Amino acid sequence: MTDSTCTRVSEFLRPMVSMWRVERRPLTSCLLGLYSCRWRRQEGSSVRPGDCCCSKWEGASFAALTAAFCLTLLFLYFWTQAKNDYNNFDWFTYGILGFWWAWSLVLLVIAVVLFSYMAALMLLAVCLLSRRQRLSLHWTHKIGVMLSLMFAIAATAVVSAMWALEWLTVRLSFQVTAPYLHVGAVALMTGLAWPVALHFFHMIKIIKRYLILVVYLSVLLAFYLIPLGTYSPCIRERNTLGPPPTLFGHRGAPMTAPENTLMAFEKAVEAGCECLETDVAISYDGVPFLMHDRTLRRTTNVDEVFPNHADRVSDMFSWLELRRLNAGAWFLSTDPYGTVSSLAAEDRRRAGEQPVCTLLEYLELATGTDKLVMFDLYKPSQGHPYRNNWIERTLDVILHQSSIKPSQVLWLQSEGRNFVQEQEVDFQQTSGSAYSILDLQSNNISRLNLHYTSMSVHLISHYAAANITTNLYVINEAWLYSLAWCSGAHSVTTNDPHRLKAVKWPLFLMTPDEYMMMWLVTDVLSLMLVITVFTFHWRRAARLADLDLHSGF
Repeated sequence: MTDSTCTRVSEFLRPMVSMWRVERRPLTSCLLGLYSCRWRRQEGSSVRPGDCCCSKWEGASFAALTAAFCLTLLFLYFWTQAKNDYNNFDWFTYGILGFWWAWSLVLLVIAVVLFSYMAALMLLAVCLLSRRQRLSLHWTHKIGVMLSLMFAIAATAVVSAMWALEWLTVRLSFQVTAPYLHVGAVALMTGLAWPVALHFFHMIKIIKRYLILVVYLSVLLAFYLIPLGTYSPCIRERNTLGPPPTLFGHRGAPMTAPENTLMAFEKAVEAGCECLETDVAISYDGVPFLMHDRTLRRTTNVDEVFPNHADRVSDMFSWLELRRLNAGAWFLSTDPYGTVSSLAAEDRRRAGEQPVCTLLEYLELATGTDKLVMFDLYKPSQGHPYRNNWIERTLDVILHQSSIKPSQVLWLQSEGRNFVQEQEVDFQQTSGSAYSILDLQSNNISRLNLHYTSMSVHLISHYAAANITTNLYVINEAWLYSLAWCSGAHSVTTNDPHRLKAVKWPLFLMTPDEYMMMWLVTDVLSLMLVITVFTFHWRRAARLADLDLHSGF
């Protein structure tokens, strides 16, 4: 071939190579416009072989974006798994601020919006890197990144300090979500193979090339091996699963009626609860009544009826004063669970007229429906006439005024337990602490009532071997109920018996063989795709190098 022919071939190939490398297609222009707010065509935005994808300043911005993405994702996962206890958080903030608002949902919406924003920017950055474009994040996005980063750090720190127990809930959630998080993490790293391979084969400095490769492959390998450290009681043979936990109505059924009212307990009975759980205080004149809070402000209209005594401890009111209060209107006005709109008109009318309920009325309802009862018994305040004989007063109502059978009573109060057993041996003695089996048996305790965060297959089976059953409180979410079922819990206390009753099979239940297949298919498919992507870019880099050689570049 003559020199003139080579020259003509070179001139013919030059624009094709240039177009392949530099020309910005409409998609690239759109990506740059969204990420950098640069909508006009600009030359020289492509990354040349050996060049870095961005300046040091833009590299710091991308690092901040990556951190914001990871932290907003972490907080969003944390907060979605904390949904079981949103109501507790809202009432906690009510105690601080003095007015009701669904702050948990506000926080959830903010977390979703900020994570979606960071995820969109990350996707744009990865797409631009995949098209060998320089990263140049617009200053408005940089402000958004910093605000998202500060929110994620501050929210995680504050919620952790106020509500550290929720991290135990997150730990439990991994027992059901880990197999699916593994699939998501592997899919994410597989998707990153394209930009990693692209830049690996176009970087000149050997150290940077192989540093990127080693980091990527190390993370990918770690994700491949996640299942080796995964444990879930829901990964089991189906024929080893025990019966579903029975339901205890927490203060009745407080999602469908005002808590600790007769209507709430009637709704719990309708939902099929085995036991009705409540809280008992004693009025100034000796009438045991149902009230969870130390004051009456949250669940009654005490501010209207007794404005000068609204902050007084509830047991310092006489029964005649308590009976004047409305214990249901607050439920309609605050709608603490967002369920009021689903109630029938007659139920809303009844809910708005509920009075404070006595222990005797509660016991008679349980007697007529053959339900178990369990309650926290609050010791009266200093200066209360029944401060020293509160247990005797409660026993008098149970044993002499009500018609309930002693075997229906799950006695939870630890103080005065020996005295109570002397008065009535047929109570089902229940402990709120996981003492040793020897200590429990010496006190004739046959049941445990534990917070759900202490859930453990080993713990539950350990006590079950000694004929001690375990109840877990308070479980409202189907995934937690499923985990309690797989863990062997005998019962759970819940605010939402209607929904949990509808769970006919544990969520996320799979056999070990199914999980192994899921693991292997995910990892093998990912590995094949990664190898394919790296092979493609290797051949593409070799082809471009060959074009460079023949075109005279």
